[in-house]
Amino acid sequence: MIDPQISEWISQIARWIHVITAIAWIGSSFYFIHLDLSLKKREGLPEGVGGEAWQVHGGGFYNMRKYLVAPPELPKDLTWFKWESYSTWISGFFLLVWVYYLQADLYTINPEILALQPWQASAIGIGGLIVSWFIYSGLCRSPLGKNDVALGVVLFLYILLAAYAFTHVFSARAAFLHTGAMIATWMSASVFRVIIPNQKKVVASLLAGQTPDPALGKQAKQRSTHNNYLTLPVIFLMLSNHYPLAWSSKYAVGIIGLIVIAGAVIRHFFNSQHAGKGSPWWTWGVAAASIVLAIWLSIIGKPGAANMADAQKDVTPATMAAAFDDAVLAIQSRCSMCHAGEPVWDGIPVAPKGIHLDTPEAIARHAGAIRVQSVLTHAMPPNNITEMTLDERKAVATWLAQRDTIAR
Repeated sequence: MIDPQISEWISQIARWIHVITAIAWIGSSFYFIHLDLSLKKREGLPEGVGGEAWQVHGGGFYNMRKYLVAPPELPKDLTWFKWESYSTWISGFFLLVWVYYLQADLYTINPEILALQPWQASAIGIGGLIVSWFIYSGLCRSPLGKNDVALGVVLFLYILLAAYAFTHVFSARAAFLHTGAMIATWMSASVFRVIIPNQKKVVASLLAGQTPDPALGKQAKQRSTHNNYLTLPVIFLMLSNHYPLAWSSKYAVGIIGLIVIAGAVIRHFFNSQHAGKGSPWWTWGVAAASIVLAIWLSIIGKPGAANMADAQKDVTPATMAAAFDDAVLAIQSRCSMCHAGEPVWDGIPVAPKGIHLDTPEAIARHAGAIRVQSVLTHAMPPNNITEMTLDERKAVATWLAQRDTIAR
């Protein structure tokens, strides 16, 4: 219904807004975590002030103080840091609908996993986000929530379980993205449903001369801590749709778990530094080991490993020419309807990433990208929507293997 060129621009602007709001949210979150952990107590601070920090930025000096209770009189202008979170989630949800639900056949539905109608995929995706929030919130409010370590372990296992479920419903790409969207929903909903409301209740109680319920602060602090440790994994999962080696692996759920661990220990390092508790350098070893293991799982679990292993090894000018001809035929038959000067696929106004695969010369020029996207990972065509066969992928693999042999 919408002109493909306008649709492309809407996607570009929506992503722009999403990145901008995410930068604002993550930046303010990281800043206040750093500030809170670096506050120092000293003699002479006003009553109710738990600590202060001196900072310099942009040629000016700033004296930051944290009141453990509201001051006797609140200033007229009081900034509440909440719209960064809300705007990030709203723009991200718009992109989820715009790309993964309105173009479900391309990005979300894989008939080899589960044959769904677009409306069914959308309902499952949105329903999964909503249900996951109630499960997450329920776990935090349960007796388990009184033990932060035990709760963290259970939430980690729940993320893996949800990722496993998504991989059995959606395409691998969409499963990764929905896992990230699920965690992002927890984070933003925590701000909307717990952190800001509890803070307002505390302020109202103090201004009324009442003693605020300490549980309100504990709940908000717990959710804020979760947001802190989950930020880096969420960013990785949201960016992963551009990098199929991670999500196309048959060990994708394990890769998600390793990335969650890596992101969490990196945040722990900085939290410890900001709090003046030393530099736990072991965290970088754990993070590096987790990432290396994730890379290894992506390599051994890639779906196209057999294609390259079975590729022809005996190379002669005749076999090389024949292999290239077979590869060109396969690629032009399955890929050039999108990757062409004038794409003929509905909804695609220009070749994705500007890559043209409609001539032998162009195909040869993009051999590296073809290897990753169509041979090693089967990421392209998306969800194999043009039904590229294994024999066609092997033909492309044979050409690439012979090309490598000649290059050596």
